[in-house]
Amino acid sequence: MTTQLERLRRIRIVVLDVDGVLTDGSLVFTGEGELAKTFHVRDGLGIKLLQAAGIEVCILTGRTSSIVAYRADELGMTRIEQGKLKKLPTLRNMLESAGLTPEECAYMGDDLPDLPCLRTVGFAATPADGSAELDPYIHWRAPHPGGRGAVRDLAERILQAQGRWEELLEKQFLSQE
Repeated sequence: MTTQLERLRRIRIVVLDVDGVLTDGSLVFTGEGELAKTFHVRDGLGIKLLQAAGIEVCILTGRTSSIVAYRADELGMTRIEQGKLKKLPTLRNMLESAGLTPEECAYMGDDLPDLPCLRTVGFAATPADGSAELDPYIHWRAPHPGGRGAVRDLAERILQAQGRWEELLEKQFLSQE
């Protein structure tokens, strides 16, 4: 049986759902459509640290939002798939185009539409407040809820397992002193 540490060491790409993972799952609407989403700055830093370690971070979401496109662009994410209600075929295409296998992918989702992807990848994760129905299919539940640091938790876990965490801290922050 493969251990969690072995699974984490294989990760070369991280794919994230948006609502309930990068956000708290709240949807704010006006008569003009979607008005706002809230993203946590620590999740953004976690994404940047993964990227600095050579791990690609992507978005795969069932909804379509210009706010998500803006945030992804701000973070330098290049694979953004929106409006994908059936996520697994898109995930497979993402991995194929990146030249990676499902075992090299971590996926974080929070609810039932994410099940096919969670069942396929090498490391399946959910935020602290992810649906309990996911428990039989995930390898790990983050200590923080969606939109409140769950993605940062995942980034730290991957980077620590790969022995990159201390190196990145030194390079990115401590060497500035």
